[in-house]
Amino acid sequence: MTTKRFIAIAGNIGSGKTTLTRMLSDHYSWEPHFEVVSNNPYLSDFYGDMNRWSLQLQVFFLSKRFQAHQTIVKSNISAIQDRSIYEDAHIFARALKEGGQMDERDYENYFELYTTMTQFLNPPDLVVYVKRSVNCLKERIKERGRSFEQNIPKEYLQLLERCYEDWIKEYDLGKVLIVNADTLDFKNSEDDFKYVCSQIESSLTHPTRFTNC
Repeated sequence: MTTKRFIAIAGNIGSGKTTLTRMLSDHYSWEPHFEVVSNNPYLSDFYGDMNRWSLQLQVFFLSKRFQAHQTIVKSNISAIQDRSIYEDAHIFARALKEGGQMDERDYENYFELYTTMTQFLNPPDLVVYVKRSVNCLKERIKERGRSFEQNIPKEYLQLLERCYEDWIKEYDLGKVLIVNADTLDFKNSEDDFKYVCSQIESSLTHPTRFTNC
């Protein structure tokens, strides 16, 4: 692909989106922009007390994601982003509000900030949504062993999954490719990874807005 591309990889916690981001970056020589986890000053506190740290965490992510998105848009080279700025608001902030960890006042202030910021951003050429069952998410979270993730309730992952499904259905800023990671083992199967790549290439050139693979 010689045309400059901006690809966003979306997905729940433990879905494999970071793995796919890295693999696609290596395969196509796209510049990767990974989610800030290791040096996030709020993440471990948030999982210990979601009510106390929900707004601070979401504003931190919003700021970092906005900076990465701007960098990608202004650059002349193709790039791939591990989780998009749109997920911050439509998935995680919404889930916190619905779950009672963020009150209505904080959510409205946050969403107004998000809306103002995203008015200045060009959307990705393609959103690749890595979809995986909640039971599989729990297993993967356990296997990767991040201490601050081990007590994430199954109900919270289910709520995030529902928010993702609603967002994907309503997303109208560009094209969407849904990758069923329960059936496509792109990490360990070369054939599955090649298939995902072929579907990405097809999605970028095909007029259809939504594609499943």
